[in-house]
Amino acid sequence: MIAPDVKKLVKDIYPADDVSDAAEDLLAYSYDATGAETAPELVAYPRSANQISRTLKLANEHRFPVTARGAGTGFVGASIPAHHGVALVMTRMRRILEIDEENLTALVEPGLVTGAFQKEVEKLGLFYPPDPASLNMSTLGGNVAMGSGGPRAVKYGVTKDYVLGLEVVLPTGEIIRTGAQTVKSVVGYDITRLMVGSEGTLGIITKIRVRLLPLPESVRTALAVFGDAKGAAEAVSKIIGDKVIPRTLEFMDKESVLAVEKLIHAGLPEEAGALLLIETDGSSQSAESEMNIIMGILDKMNVVEVRVAGDEEEADTLWKVRRSLSQAVMKIRPSKLNEDITVPRSRIPDLVARLSELSSRLGTPIVNFGHAGDGNMHVNVMTDKNDPAEYEVARKAVDEVFRICLDLGGTLSGEHGIGTGKSAYIEKEIGKKGVDLIKRIKSAFDPNNILNPGKIIPEEGK
Repeated sequence: MIAPDVKKLVKDIYPADDVSDAAEDLLAYSYDATGAETAPELVAYPRSANQISRTLKLANEHRFPVTARGAGTGFVGASIPAHHGVALVMTRMRRILEIDEENLTALVEPGLVTGAFQKEVEKLGLFYPPDPASLNMSTLGGNVAMGSGGPRAVKYGVTKDYVLGLEVVLPTGEIIRTGAQTVKSVVGYDITRLMVGSEGTLGIITKIRVRLLPLPESVRTALAVFGDAKGAAEAVSKIIGDKVIPRTLEFMDKESVLAVEKLIHAGLPEEAGALLLIETDGSSQSAESEMNIIMGILDKMNVVEVRVAGDEEEADTLWKVRRSLSQAVMKIRPSKLNEDITVPRSRIPDLVARLSELSSRLGTPIVNFGHAGDGNMHVNVMTDKNDPAEYEVARKAVDEVFRICLDLGGTLSGEHGIGTGKSAYIEKEIGKKGVDLIKRIKSAFDPNNILNPGKIIPEEGK
């Protein structure tokens, strides 16, 4: 517990409207998309690095925990204040500080919503590719802290590939700047890359320098329906194996397709066993040429139907199938355990087959969809948390999902991160020595374990 006199010291750092211990505010910042819940004791809305620095210096002096938070859209509990303390909600630091059209970079604050930033740079003919599914809610600071990805990662990479430099407040209160405004920089250790994906455990990000690209001239969109998941998975491997890298290559299995069709009545064929949503981009000629190559590949495979969008409105209609997925799958069961495993792209067919076998063996619905073009599959074990026996089977299914993933040479998370949700499994991937190294890095940055404790590293006795 934070002592009342210490709480007052924290409150004195912020204007009255930027700090609160009202019950409704504590509740609002006690959970994320996992549904897990732990309330902070105080919520502050910083507007400067200096305020954060002063807060963290107090935290070290009086030994209370601090957790930074963006929009709270994460799936692993990384932004939940697991040890209570102070929640720093970064959403009032949301300015675009600079768009440098000559050097194709931008300087932004961490609370800026990703989708809003993308729209602003696109007005200038520029392009920020990272596109997590939550882009219209999630913040750039949260994306950086969690190492977010998205459908376009298959061609353009993920958030870490666009971060050139950062301003960061360290856990002990010092303010540092990492990286550079230049595309190339190899001065000292790459602290920028270390911060990206560190889940707010090594520092609080207050400014972000990102690189931009020219906005692609044209985008082509298609929806391919297959008779079974095996055919769709093999098509993914064939497309990539033929050296075609589409802008997006999204996979949905039969359970996903049925759930969406039931919700929005998209007119998908009854025999649909899986589908791929495919996009190409570039110049008008190159986008069209790449789509034609992909259509040629699909013609030789088990395709039930292919729909190619003729314009942007038709493309939006095709995307509605994918965007309706999260809402649709919750009609299957009231709860889900959502994991984002990633395997080598060539192993997608094996992954799909083994997940199907697992679902049948345990009698548990498992819904699979995701960014198959880069091997990142969202595996949703559908369950009811209010039924202890059913939920226990679902937890066992998750254990099996992770085992299958590692057997196939994969990784436990492609974009969601570790947080508290996967910390118990991290040693299975990186080994005890890897975990020990993470602990030493954490201790070097945060000797008093002030910043976002209980995340990534499994805690003793838990």
